[in-house]
Amino acid sequence: MFSKILNKLKSIFGKKSISKASKSKKVLKSNKSPKSTKSAKSAKSSKSSKAIKTPKGKKQEVKLLIESFTTIPGIGAKSAKAFYEAGFKSKDEIISANEEKLLAVPGVGINLVKKLKEFNS
Repeated sequence: MFSKILNKLKSIFGKKSISKASKSKKVLKSNKSPKSTKSAKSAKSSKSSKAIKTPKGKKQEVKLLIESFTTIPGIGAKSAKAFYEAGFKSKDEIISANEEKLLAVPGVGINLVKKLKEFNS
């Protein structure tokens, strides 16, 4: 289907005009110096690498923190994420928190609070 459309365009515009256009594009591409493309690529890569490194570092810290929460008995991946989102930044904060703060975390029930208090003892 695409070839039929291309053939019709060739017949309308003539084969010479299309081939001239494609040749002019090739000439424009070959006129670019390799140094300019290298510098453009290196500038792009340096900008993108800076932008990529920062979020990965933060994400990695969050991931490690959430994984450390799962070492507490009774806390799985979902509740560890809920504790992080609730503002807890260390295992000690979770263990030493009062019952009201623990129950305010979504997904945390009285049974988990009891396990945490037993673990703290």
